[in-house]
Amino acid sequence: MKKNFKGGLDSLLGEQPEKPKRGRPVTQFKEITKSSQEGTKENETRATFIVDEEILDKIKAIAYWDRRQIKDVINLALSSYEKKAGEVDTAPIKEKRGLYTFNITIPAKYSQIENK
Repeated sequence: MKKNFKGGLDSLLGEQPEKPKRGRPVTQFKEITKSSQEGTKENETRATFIVDEEILDKIKAIAYWDRRQIKDVINLALSSYEKKAGEVDTAPIKEKRGLYTFNITIPAKYSQIENK
């Protein structure tokens, strides 16, 4: 007589209660219009820039010593620039060979961040 193993472990142990999910619960309910917004907070998007290596090293050092994220250091730097030069207006969107180019507008909440 052959043994029937189709039921698996669940048939031996019975129904197990569902384990609670670990980690921080997802509280984000924003509408994602571009793939670069996936996994980001409200008013954030992912972007790639070419930066001078020395500048990048300085940005990373500031982030390390101030215990901040690189994105926060960049937002603070741009907010500081705006305080000196005046508010930066968003450039009009223009089509260039099927690609769209645009400037980034800094969210107002980052102009409120104080330096340590």
